[in-house]
Amino acid sequence: MNKSFFVLSVSAVVIAGLLIGWLQAAEPEPHQHGDAHTHHMNDEADDDSQNTSTPDAHTNHQHDADGTAATTTEDPSDWGIAQGEAATRRHIEQGIKAGDIDPVTGREILYYHDPMVPGRQFDAPGKSPFMDMMLVPMYADSGRDKGTVTISPRIQQNLGIRFATVQRGDMHTEITAIGSVAWNERKREVLQARANGFVEKLHVRAELDNVKKGQALLELYVPEWIAMQEDYLLLSRMEGEGLEALRAAAKQRMRQAGMNDEQIAAVSSRQKVLSRVTVRAPISGVVTALNVREGSTVMTGMPLLTINALSPIWIEAEVPESEAVQLKVGTAATIQHGGRSITGPIKTLLPQVNAMTRTQKARVEIDNPDQQLVPGMFVTMSLPGTTVRDALYVPSEAVIYTGKRQLVLVKTDQEAFQPVIVSTGIEQDGNTQIVSGLREQQQIVRSGQFLIESEASLRGLLARLEPKEKPAKTVSSSAPEIYQTMAEITAIEDGTLTLRHEKVPALGWPAMTMDFALAAELDTTALKKGDRIHLQFVLQDEGAPKIMVIHRLNNTENAR
Repeated sequence: MNKSFFVLSVSAVVIAGLLIGWLQAAEPEPHQHGDAHTHHMNDEADDDSQNTSTPDAHTNHQHDADGTAATTTEDPSDWGIAQGEAATRRHIEQGIKAGDIDPVTGREILYYHDPMVPGRQFDAPGKSPFMDMMLVPMYADSGRDKGTVTISPRIQQNLGIRFATVQRGDMHTEITAIGSVAWNERKREVLQARANGFVEKLHVRAELDNVKKGQALLELYVPEWIAMQEDYLLLSRMEGEGLEALRAAAKQRMRQAGMNDEQIAAVSSRQKVLSRVTVRAPISGVVTALNVREGSTVMTGMPLLTINALSPIWIEAEVPESEAVQLKVGTAATIQHGGRSITGPIKTLLPQVNAMTRTQKARVEIDNPDQQLVPGMFVTMSLPGTTVRDALYVPSEAVIYTGKRQLVLVKTDQEAFQPVIVSTGIEQDGNTQIVSGLREQQQIVRSGQFLIESEASLRGLLARLEPKEKPAKTVSSSAPEIYQTMAEITAIEDGTLTLRHEKVPALGWPAMTMDFALAAELDTTALKKGDRIHLQFVLQDEGAPKIMVIHRLNNTENAR
């Protein structure tokens, strides 16, 4: 009895436990359901976060065939012209314009432009009015300062961009110029006839003959001197009171007639008339002018010959007026000629600028004892300029000269470049002083700046550096650059030719079809569709390139 009761009790407990467990399993638990729902929502949030594009990541949304969103990291700055044209066609289909956000790139569209005709910007997508191609969009870089240009490292490598660092140190300018050897005009002697007479003998036969100091040059016969000498000799032989005054008066008459003290002393010592007068060289040098021949009659004051010394000699350099201000009188200049170096002081800076060449003469005086330097020679000159202590400087090739100002491209990070306006100073050994605009150790673009301009439309960025109120335009005095190419005429309209032209390497243009404006003076009546022509054209600030000259290749006629 007890055993049966025990078995029944155990069975009842087991059945009750199973029943309770089944009931608990069948009843939903609110807390567990809430956790599961929360986990499901978090999964959806994670999925959404994975499909979210952030401007900093520069990701693009594209859609697969099944309609699901796919994410790429394509950067529009890596696009070529074909990809840019494809984007423009998509914008036309989707009704997108400048100022909108491109849903594919996630970036704002700044404007549309023709990469072959820089400077023109358009608000709406469409076909280029200049070329047979679509306009290309220009995007803002939302991840960086709008004052920068972004170029990917791969493009940087393809463009061969090199970098440099802003340095600090002392700079010394040295002006190199071509100098010409000239006569030292302060060492020039002009010998003149002191009385009327005749050239009886000439010891110097030709110009540029070398002469030594004291060497006999010519002999003159002066008739009026003979009578004066005879009067003096007669008085010198006479004895008596008061004759000394008469002798002195006779000497004075000889001086007034042109005889020098040496000649008068010779007459007095020899007690003999000098029938001929010998003219001797007062300095050593070269006869630069010979104005008489044997038998010539000479008049009082007539130049007989000219002698110029060859040492010291002048060397004159034409220095641009902008650099001449750096020169100082008295500083030593170095002359290179024939493998040797000669040093001499800058004697003077001539107070006159050549109106044609805009140069000023710097005159250096050097000794020339061996007479290896002669007038007319050209030599290389190094003239000391300015010294600037503790100056900032960059490689000269890093400076971009726009005509109005100077710019340097500063690398702000791995992919970004910012144009900075700088003030420049002196140049030395391929380096340019930076007066303002940069800091020491900044990294800058040394070479490839103009490739960056082409690749990233730097012109648009530089335009943002212009003042909001631009001054009135002035007519440039320099002629526009002329380009040329070969082309085939595909259409002729009033004032416009549509041409299928070949490559223009100077502008980086590929072969394409585009419109050209015509200069007003050109006559195109002889041209027709299909003609092959050679053309010369210029770029305009606005509008299509203008043809200045046309040469028809299938006959000899020129349309001008």
